[in-house]
Amino acid sequence: MAKLNQSRGKLVRKFGENIFGNPKYDRLLNRKPYGPGQHAQNRRPKVSNYGTQLHEKQKIKFMYGLLEKQFRITFKKAEKLKGETGTNMLQLLESRLDNIVYRLGFAPTRPSARQLVNHKHFMVNDKLVNIPSYILKPGDKITVRDKSKKMDIILNSVKAIKGDLDLAWLELDKAKMKGVFKSIPERDEMSLTVNEQLVVELYSK
Repeated sequence: MAKLNQSRGKLVRKFGENIFGNPKYDRLLNRKPYGPGQHAQNRRPKVSNYGTQLHEKQKIKFMYGLLEKQFRITFKKAEKLKGETGTNMLQLLESRLDNIVYRLGFAPTRPSARQLVNHKHFMVNDKLVNIPSYILKPGDKITVRDKSKKMDIILNSVKAIKGDLDLAWLELDKAKMKGVFKSIPERDEMSLTVNEQLVVELYSK
């Protein structure tokens, strides 16, 4: 798991979005991003193109909990795949086991999903996998281990799911605590408010 030099709360305010998915940070987004005073908003420094690109890269990196080296490796893999590099990068990130555990609702946040995977609470195709960065393939089945199904963090997370899963590329069986990675998501199927093209521009320099 990537170590944060800043608190998660500060990062949420910095990016203006609850990138960690924890509801406790939602209240921070109601605060004004600038200091008090009539002209404080106008005193905010202008951001260069490079600064904007770096900001977006940092946002995505922290969102998925990657170290700089891990993020760069993912981007290099995306470059070698057919199609648009930015979309490829997001597809690789969304296909990670820790992210799928979070997306299926087995964990309330990506950081907690990463920790649960590390602690051997999930199986892929009936085999134990404890590598958060493990890339799933279409058709892979993700299951909560029997001995882990009574854990409060998993139970409460699953109970919080309202209705059907709103992701066409995933299938969830709440009662059996298992899911299927049906397909690699297209860009418009990802509920992400990021501009991946800025990252492509940053690394193209």
